[in-house]
Amino acid sequence: MTPLSRSHIFVTLTVLTVLSTATGAAQFAHFVTAQRDKLMDGDQELRFISFNIPNIHYVEDNHEFTTGNPWRVADEYEIRDALTAIRQLGGKVTRIYVPSVRKEGDDASIVRHVNGPGVFDEEAFKAYDKMLQIANEVGVRVIIPLVDNWWWWGGPKEYAAFRGKRAEEFWTDSLLISDFKQTITFMINRVNTYTGVRFKDDKAILGWETGNELDCPFSWTREIAATIKSLDSNHLVIEGTRSNEVSDSALAEPNIDVLTTHHYSPLSVSLDRIMKGREKTRDLKPYFIGELGFVPLAGMRQILDTVISSGVSGIMIWSMRGHNRDGGFYYHTNSYRWPGFPSGDSWLEIPILQLFREKAFQISGLPPDSLPPPPPPRLLPIVSAAHISWQGSTGASSYLIERKMDGDNFWEAIARVTDADAAYRPLYDDTSAVPGKSYQYRILARNASGYSEPCDPSVPVIAGDHVFVDELENGSRFVEQSANLLFVPPRDVAKAKEDRSRVTGLQGDFFGYRMDGDIDSVMIDGFFTGKEPGRDLQLLASDSTGAYFSLSCSKEIFPPFKNEYGAYIAVRYIAHDIPHGDHYLRIILGEETQVARIEVTHK
Repeated sequence: MTPLSRSHIFVTLTVLTVLSTATGAAQFAHFVTAQRDKLMDGDQELRFISFNIPNIHYVEDNHEFTTGNPWRVADEYEIRDALTAIRQLGGKVTRIYVPSVRKEGDDASIVRHVNGPGVFDEEAFKAYDKMLQIANEVGVRVIIPLVDNWWWWGGPKEYAAFRGKRAEEFWTDSLLISDFKQTITFMINRVNTYTGVRFKDDKAILGWETGNELDCPFSWTREIAATIKSLDSNHLVIEGTRSNEVSDSALAEPNIDVLTTHHYSPLSVSLDRIMKGREKTRDLKPYFIGELGFVPLAGMRQILDTVISSGVSGIMIWSMRGHNRDGGFYYHTNSYRWPGFPSGDSWLEIPILQLFREKAFQISGLPPDSLPPPPPPRLLPIVSAAHISWQGSTGASSYLIERKMDGDNFWEAIARVTDADAAYRPLYDDTSAVPGKSYQYRILARNASGYSEPCDPSVPVIAGDHVFVDELENGSRFVEQSANLLFVPPRDVAKAKEDRSRVTGLQGDFFGYRMDGDIDSVMIDGFFTGKEPGRDLQLLASDSTGAYFSLSCSKEIFPPFKNEYGAYIAVRYIAHDIPHGDHYLRIILGEETQVARIEVTHK
């Protein structure tokens, strides 16, 4: 595609985006209401097939290798990317996670929404403000749960701890219920700092969910539903208990408008329970599936077809993660990334997303539309030709990296890559850059409809020594390895900062490389998998004689954030002052060790 045609497409896309914003996508005309067993948008029924995106407003998975704190507030780029992804998928609705609550022992660097009874973090809640501003602009409704049953983000246990009480008292103690009502009141009456609209007057909110998968007495649900209704007559109240069956009590409760269930059972069980929920709510109240997960592709199609044909209001799969402001995506086990990538083949990412997009349009009685070419990505500051990253474009399946010598006019295409292979790492290493030469870089995003305009070029970058990087997806770059070496299956990624490609073995197992020039430095990232740091790995180097000598290494340990996954201990080794002429490197594993990444600088 010529630069002229790319420019034409970009201008057309920009005009269409402006027109869309000015003619309706920027504002919802109606609050969503309940009419018998239907959700209504004015006089039109609202039905949806979509995804949960838990971290639109608050990130729990910022797993940069040297960072112990995985929590941070989402920024505007991340929020817009996530909501735009839902819209491109044909989704009309998304469901987020709860406001976080400060835990006993939280590090001071961790930002939480609720810091005590009636004590709220303004910067954290501004992400809710930005989310609702953008949701109005792109045309996606948001379901907001109010408290979590689990301790991931803080919930009953944390509210109770503020008062020196036990978690189970949260459901019955009048003081704790009053504390939680302060949070509800604050959120419902909050004035958006970007739009000036109170949350209770914002049409982008589909409804308030009493909580996420709550194990609570119905007396608590009844009281909280009544409180929400007394504060906000515009929005629906959704029951949020942990159940795969519709509650008779909730069905009869006048202050609960919408029923929902979650399903992670085998296909036949989930289908049976979904149909029972539909029959129980028929002609009485709207009903949707709030979470669905771990179903094979054929079963997923069967469930979606059942939802469409039976009149269930909607369904959302668990879960999707969006782009990371520091490059690439956020990761949470086998979460989906739009538009799907070969690196997600093990959980059928591409066909699942294609299926959901097809069905999202079908439930609205529309054929899937064609996506416009993506907007340009944004290059992040480049300090080395070996560490190039960018903020990705929503819906882009690949990127074309171009380079030119500083002072030249000709841009040369040097690579086509995705931003969905390495997690929390630089996205591209320019191995063909000539040391000492000065280069500029730019990137174009691509999807099935074509290319974006190129992003703004980088400032000139002087290439240093070559950097060899192995993310250890396999042993294709080894020149030697021991027999017991094992590439770790991705089942334990939640323990290993979501790193999906690691190698392990018994103490003493080894693997090695040959560099094209003298080795200058080595950096190795890995994990100790025991409760305490184990025996260190060893680094050896050799020249052409074949005699290996031990290298002196510095070591830095990054203690893990304590979580329910049992996180491994991250460790980084660095070796400098390597003898001249050494081209060979051997890594000998230590006790209970995994190696995640090798970076070797060489002449």
